Amino acid sequence: MHFDEPEDFAVIRSEVRRLADKYGNTYWRSLEPDRYPEEFVSELTKNGWLSALIPEEYGGGGLSLSGATVILEEIAASGGNPGACHAQMYVMGTLLRHGSEEQKHKYLPRVADGSLRLQAFAVTEPEAGSETGKIRTKAERDGDTWRISGQKIWTSRAEYSDLMILLARTTPAEECERAIDGLSVFLVEMRNAEGSLVNGMTINPIDTWMNHSTTEVFFDDVVIPADALIGTEGMGFRHVLDGMNAERILIASECIGDGRFFLDKASAYANDRVVFGRPIGANQGVQFPLAKAYAHLEAANLMRFKAAWLFDQGHSCGAEANMAKMLASNASWEAGNAALDTHGGFGFAAEYDIERKLRETRLYQVAPINNNLILAFLGEKVLGMPKSY
Repeated sequence: MHFDEPEDFAVIRSEVRRLADKYGNTYWRSLEPDRYPEEFVSELTKNGWLSALIPEEYGGGGLSLSGATVILEEIAASGGNPGACHAQMYVMGTLLRHGSEEQKHKYLPRVADGSLRLQAFAVTEPEAGSETGKIRTKAERDGDTWRISGQKIWTSRAEYSDLMILLARTTPAEECERAIDGLSVFLVEMRNAEGSLVNGMTINPIDTWMNHSTTEVFFDDVVIPADALIGTEGMGFRHVLDGMNAERILIASECIGDGRFFLDKASAYANDRVVFGRPIGANQGVQFPLAKAYAHLEAANLMRFKAAWLFDQGHSCGAEANMAKMLASNASWEAGNAALDTHGGFGFAAEYDIERKLRETRLYQVAPINNNLILAFLGEKVLGMPKSY
């Protein structure tokens, strides 16, 4: 066992940070409250960072998940918001692991070169959040097509996507042994040749506390071809689970980056800010919360890399992926609060970027899964206690 990062990780960090620093906090501030960072995402795509997890045979970088986490961590640590683009990394995993060779050869090279954007992951519904078995959006077979009807919510970046991974019900729940049975996953081409949304699809933006480009999507008899089905009909929930583990690990890495941003900013400010004749960092009331947040962040970082290693080795990693996400999101929020206290009133000033990043990182205690549900999962599935919900 050793804890040295591979040499190529240092190169990834350096190159991603160089690109991210070209934009900087002034750029991200200028996007508030709701402009999409098109320029930044385009440059990431052009340089191959968003196709890092796509195998080389399909035009991607063939990077491990561990390596991909470093990309998102550095974006966050620079002050950027990886939430604008992270979905392309984990969403395509469903296609890669369960799609046919025809589907992979048709779509992945174009996702890799940026001619198609795959950012939308349509799972959650108004009445089906973490309780996935309650999904009501239905896909009905009609000859050589499927007809989709229903509604999705919190489908982030749908306005800026060409392709969508969609989870829909193909068998009524009452005919299934378990609620999560009878769900199927589809790859939906969202736009026609002119670039407009396909007939029957409507996207409405949702205003939120942070700039996250999230939406609700309505399907009114949207027609897709029969070969849009990914994997086996009725096995959709199981097909998306791999992507969900990758999602949690990647989100953990973003939170690690957020925590680094907060601690770097706050430590520098605590050294520079002089009150009553000495730097405020000399006061234990300032110093100790930052030191404690650093310790918690480092512990979360170890769980992030353990989970990513298990994923890369093809081992079961559900518990570790969830713990990494929970620990990292809690640690980044702790670091953000400590940074806010360190800056005092200036922590609320937009020009210091603490309040913006604090809003961004707070999301991950409730998304993509609530941390309380992670505790329930660990209590039941790992510790063997009775189901609590």
